[in-house]
Amino acid sequence: MGKTVLVVDDDPDVRLFNTTVCEENGYTPIEAANGEEGLAILKDKKPDLVILDVLMPKQSGIRLYRELKTSKALKDIRVIILSGIAKKTFLRSQKALTEFGGDEIPEPEIYLEKPVEPEELAEVLKKVLGE
Repeated sequence: MGKTVLVVDDDPDVRLFNTTVCEENGYTPIEAANGEEGLAILKDKKPDLVILDVLMPKQSGIRLYRELKTSKALKDIRVIILSGIAKKTFLRSQKALTEFGGDEIPEPEIYLEKPVEPEELAEVLKKVLGE
């Protein structure tokens, strides 16, 4: 198997979908059920890419994305946001956190809204991972 992809989503069905698409396209998936788990895995394994949900218990994807992009050790890890909420809502949340004294962070490179077709996700994975 090739590059590693961390799938962070609290919905087991979505994790299964994402990991299956990863495996079928030659990537090694790692799973996390929430942002806390995801952060621990990120620090330990340093995957090539993260597929990140936004609304989750135990640290939301909003906060995990912010932590990723402000950490010297993790900021270069590529991120695909895959969420049921609109990109505009996500960006408003990030702006609010910045206004409350947080660092300004870049917009997500790729933001996909659920549901996504397996072919679309596979295409995005290949584009982001350079294959």
